[in-house]
Amino acid sequence: MKLQMQSIHFDADKKLLDFIQKKLDKLETFYDRITEGDVYLRVETDDVKGNKSVHVKLFLPGTSVMAKEQAASFEEAVDLVYENLKRQLQKTKEKMNSI
Repeated sequence: MKLQMQSIHFDADKKLLDFIQKKLDKLETFYDRITEGDVYLRVETDDVKGNKSVHVKLFLPGTSVMAKEQAASFEEAVDLVYENLKRQLQKTKEKMNSI
């Protein structure tokens, strides 16, 4: 899957970007018609539950799904986003199969 990744106000290292790519590529096992995606990484200035924010928007034929999570680390936030998107993609696939 083609992902456009942007880190806002900081430079993300290659290891983090590779982790995100590898993790989100697994979503194609749940819904194989994902065309592309946008990933935004941001360090928030003040938050109690963590200051690392990950926002992902995946484009599907005719629609899109998105999720945003915050955590203490980007890896943890990506894991939370992955679970959220997995649930959304499974629901989308069920809707498509029921039509």
